[in-house]
Order: sequence, then C-alpha cells, then structure tokens
Amino acid sequence: MQLRNLQIPAGAVFAPMAGLTDAACRHLMADHGAAWTVSEMASAKALNFGDRKSLELLQDKHPHGLYAIQLFGAEPETLEKAILFVREKGVRFDMLDINMGCPAPKITGNGDGSALMRSPALAARIIEAAVRAVNIPVSVKFRLGWDADSINAVEFAKMAESSGAAFVTVHGRTRMQMYSGTADWDKIAEVVNAVRIPVIGNGDVFSGTDAAALAAKTGCAGIMAARGAQGNPFLFAEIRAALRGEDYVPPSACARLDAALRHISEYVAAHGDGAFADMRKHIAWYTKGMYGSTELRRRVNNCGSTAELSELVRRFRDEVSD
Repeated sequence: MQLRNLQIPAGAVFAPMAGLTDAACRHLMADHGAAWTVSEMASAKALNFGDRKSLELLQDKHPHGLYAIQLFGAEPETLEKAILFVREKGVRFDMLDINMGCPAPKITGNGDGSALMRSPALAARIIEAAVRAVNIPVSVKFRLGWDADSINAVEFAKMAESSGAAFVTVHGRTRMQMYSGTADWDKIAEVVNAVRIPVIGNGDVFSGTDAAALAAKTGCAGIMAARGAQGNPFLFAEIRAALRGEDYVPPSACARLDAALRHISEYVAAHGDGAFADMRKHIAWYTKGMYGSTELRRRVNNCGSTAELSELVRRFRDEVSD
C-alpha cells in the first residue's frame, strides 16, 4: 500500500491500545513484522496544557519501522494546537491517527472517541484541522456507529475522505457493543466499496487465517491486529504468510518465552524497576496454553522485583526446553 511518499510493508498494523502499546511493546511487534505501529492515544486537551504524561505516550526516541501517533479530542483548534506542540517537542512520527472509535465511557462522556460518530459535522472539522497541521498522512479510526440503530460507518468514511483523510480504519463493532459479540465484516466491506481511499479492517483478527478471511471478505487494503497480538508478536509473521498464501511454522514455547524476556527487559529499562508489576498481564498472555503456566502465573503475581520476575520466566523456559 502506498500512502503519499510512504511505502507500507505487507502485513498487519499493530493497533493502539491504552496501557499496552508503549515503545517497548511497539518495538517488539515491529521487529516481528508489524507493517507499522501506533502509539497509545493521547488527549489533545492535555497536550495543550503541557501534560508530561500525555507527551510521554507519544515519544519514541528510537522508533522501529513506520510509526504513527494517535490523538483524541473534540475541539478542532485544540487538536491542531496539540499537533503543533508535539512537533515542537521533537516527537518523530510518520502518520497521524485521530481516534474516533474509543468506546470507553470516560472518553465518550466528554464527546471524544466514538461519541464523534454522532456529530459528523464536528468530526469533519477536526479532521480538516489535523490535515492543515501536518504534511503527512492523516487517518481516522472509528467504529460502525454508536449503536445498532445508528450505524453510519459508510457516511462517516465518506466524510473522512472528503475532509482529507488519507485512509481510515474501521472496527467492525458499534460503540455499545464495546468488545463483545462478533465483528461485522460485511459492514467493513460496505465501507471499502463506498470510498476511494484505503480502508484498514479491524476486529476479531487472532490468527493468519482470520486476517486472510477478513481481507477476502471485505477487500480491505490492510489489516489491524489488536488483542490477538497480546503476548504474541509472532502474529504479524503469521498474518503476512497467510496473506501471501505461504506456509507458516508457529514459534516454539522457548521462542515465545524469549520474546517475553526481551519485553520485560525493554519495558523496565524504559519505565524503571518499579514498573515490573505491569508485565504480569503480559506474562500471562505469553504463556497462555503452556503446560505449567498456571503455577508460573501464581508465582509471577507474588514476585517482588524485576530480577525475580525475569528469573521465574527464565527457569520456566529452561523447564520447557528440557
């Protein structure tokens, strides 16, 4: 896929996920074949107030591969100022994504995220403001609509296209569905057929087979993987093989645990030794389905330092390889 001067590698993009897609996680996914990665979403309003934590969500001193940042906000001028602020602070990014799909009540309650699907005229002004502020591809991520009675993804995609978006990403659920039920790929196909810009399909991609089925069903230009990549950076190589019709050899348990150890090391290096507790959920994902993983998770949840956490995973790896 070609986006202006950017040649996008084949495969799937690693989705933005709050509290998960920090630089350490993005680097791991990029090195395992993600077409590009996206930051955690940051508040345009908070950035306008110079909020350090919001800026840190976007900063990546050594991004691996193509990197996009994601902002959310319901005020065009605020978003435009936030983009300029981020630029002034030296944040390097290849693409800008506007979040109009987050279903979290704390986001939609302020009129942000998927709440903007109920205000397409305002959403148009926000997109136009972002396009004015940068000379790189601007994308919009949104859902099928607010609820089953107000599905407007096709109209919303047309609006995004006319407002200057270079491409859109569509999650095949409504806001009210949150992450329950099944993603409606037929609706994503309707969006693909309604616009000339590329459409990225998102929702229920947990394997290469899923990705190939989504691509065949919708004709989408690209795939976005989210929850399926948790504890599984190898998903991107699997997806690339499936889209090419090639054979794929799944990683061994040792390879998965080596990835987990790298993730621990890079995460703690970036966030400090006290952040090791954040890795507990990741270890649960990396070891899902492995024999003895239940006991490992119990020990991980009771450990008290990075050194202890890493040692537990290393010992488990040695046992798996015996």
